[in-house]
Order: sequence, then structure tokens, then C-alpha cells
Amino acid sequence: MKFGMTAAVAALALSGCTAMDEPVEAQTVANPQRLALDETAPAMLAQNNVPSLAVGWIEDGEVAWTAVYGERAPGEPADDNTLYNIASLTKPLVAETILRLVAAGTLDLDTPLATHFVDRDLTDEPRAQKIKLRHALSHRTGIPDNWRERMEGGKLRLDWEPGTQAKYSGENYVMAARYAMTATDTRLDRLAQQALFAPVGMSDTFFTPDPSWEGRVAMVRGEDGSLRLPDNSPQGNAADNVHTTIGDYTRFVAAAMRGDGLTPELVEARGTIYDDQTQQVCPPGLIPPDKCAKANGFGLGWIILDTGINRFHLHSGKDWGERTVALFEPDKRLGIVVFTSGANGRQVIADVLKLLVDDVPLTTLTQAEADFEKRGR
Repeated sequence: MKFGMTAAVAALALSGCTAMDEPVEAQTVANPQRLALDETAPAMLAQNNVPSLAVGWIEDGEVAWTAVYGERAPGEPADDNTLYNIASLTKPLVAETILRLVAAGTLDLDTPLATHFVDRDLTDEPRAQKIKLRHALSHRTGIPDNWRERMEGGKLRLDWEPGTQAKYSGENYVMAARYAMTATDTRLDRLAQQALFAPVGMSDTFFTPDPSWEGRVAMVRGEDGSLRLPDNSPQGNAADNVHTTIGDYTRFVAAAMRGDGLTPELVEARGTIYDDQTQQVCPPGLIPPDKCAKANGFGLGWIILDTGINRFHLHSGKDWGERTVALFEPDKRLGIVVFTSGANGRQVIADVLKLLVDDVPLTTLTQAEADFEKRGR
């Protein structure tokens, strides 16, 4: 298995090239994946009109390196201190916080949320009494759309029995977080700080705006070409809008990969596919059968993608001008995080993965997602 050693990377490694802007001590132990990215990242950004790119690489369960390219703002380079709105990569942070609380005995995956919390729109819905944390973290509550604003009357509803079918929704994570906060009488950001951020060493990750953001947030470019600061959530959001650095999030992914703070039973539960959705992401005619994943569906906090080569835990994010992805292979102890600050960032992500990860079903899927976004414009 050659996760992270594609033909392009291998060729560069054999050439003995080094990155000229690296310190001398770093050049002596230069990572071939990092060198390949140094060579190609500027062109990726220019070709796709994306202001910046940040990448974190994990080997043997530890952060091997991080790299940042492009500009945070016009005329100002992005760097390791640049904060990115990571969009839906917020959800794995919340899931891992909750799973650590379960491991500590504070919460339980299979206790109905209604013991502490029922959404105001579902107080007269009998099926809401059956929703559990396990359902919410695997998108199996019965909620049929991403946000209640998209539903009739702007009200949340359930369209099927909890635990029987998966449908991605930010409301699932809002619901899970509200339960955790009510059960512990603690705000979400404080729960995350206590259970996850402090133990992992994440000092630059925020659910809400902070004075330390001044001059650090990566500006984002929308589909119309305009440039602005990304959205944020003044009250915090369990599904979106966390701001963090590439270093912090890569440390988080490495810790999640190792199963830090979790029991073996929870690690297994997290990596279980609860509703296989391979046909939805690989329908006939879209991707050749020999390039489709063997299995794909929601685990707890992560999508589980079994390509037949690797079994990835992965998640992506998409907002107005943000495109992000994180994935790891726990058995091989390898992972990658990619943040971009432009609406064309999905193509940059596809290019980065094709360069660094030798897994055809994965890279075929990410390219198909990039192509789908382009066709929709």
C-alpha cells in the first residue's frame, strides 16, 4: 500500500530535489510529499483563483509536517498562524468531544436525548422521544434536510423512524450538542476545551470570535470572484464555522486516529458504517465500477470510506468561500488535512489528494465532487 507515495511524489524523491525556502536542518530530512507540494501548490492556487492552501500530513500517528501557501489577505502571506473557517469540519470536533465524554461516563450513546432535551419544533413528535446520541452523530435522526430553514415553515421535522436511515444534516449536531450541554450544564466551547482542546494541545481553535483573530483570519473568495472575511458564529455552532489553524486541526486528527481519550469499543463504534450509502455516491454511469469504493457511509462524526485499498475516516466542509477536508487511515496511522480559502477549493483539494495519496477510488471520488460543483455553477 502506497498511501502518500504517488508516482509524482516518488519521482521527485528520486530526483533529490529540496525546497529552497526550507531551513537547512529541514532540508536534510525533507519529506517527499512536502517537497512535491512545494513544487506544485502555487500553480494549483493560481489556476483555480484560490487565495490560500494549508495542508497537514500525519505519519505513524503523529504530525509529520504542515505547510501553508498563498495569501491570507491581498499582499499578506498566509502562514502557520493563519486561522481558517473550516465549515463542516466542525462536526468531527463536536463528535470527538462527545465521544470523550461518553468514554468518561458523563454521557451515554444510547440514552434518549429526550431525557434532557427535545427540540422546540419536535415536542409533539412521538418519534423524537427515540432519538439517541448514536443516531445524531451518525445522521440517523430522521431529519430530512441540512437546516430547518429549508423545511416547510422553517420548522424541524422527522420524516422517518430514528435509527433506520441516514441523511446528512447540521441539525443532527446542533441537537447532539444541545443534549450534551443540557446534561452537563456546560457550554459547548467549554466542553470542547476541557475534553478535547486542552488534552490535544489545541490553543488556536475557536467556536466563537476572539480578539486574537485580528489580522489572522484567511479571507475567502466566492464563486463571483469577490473576496471577504468568512462568516463566524457569535453564539457558537456545533455544525459549522469553527476557526482554527492547520497545526491545531492536524494535531486533532492525529489524536482521533490514535483513539486518544476513547475506549476500544468507542473506536469501533466510531468506525462502523451505520447506513451504507455507496450507491448514492457512486451511482451507475458517474464513476466506473472499478473505481468505486467498496463501502461508504456515516460512522460517528466521520464518513467511513472503504476503497478496498484503505479504510478512511473522512469529512469535508463547504461554505461560501471555504472548502476543506480531513481524512485518516487508522490501521496505517496515516492522514491528511487540507484547508482552502476559495469556492474553487474543491479542485485544489482533488489535486492535492491526487498528488499525495495513491488511492484511485478516493481520488476519483474527490475529482467527481469537484466536477459536480463546477457543473452546478
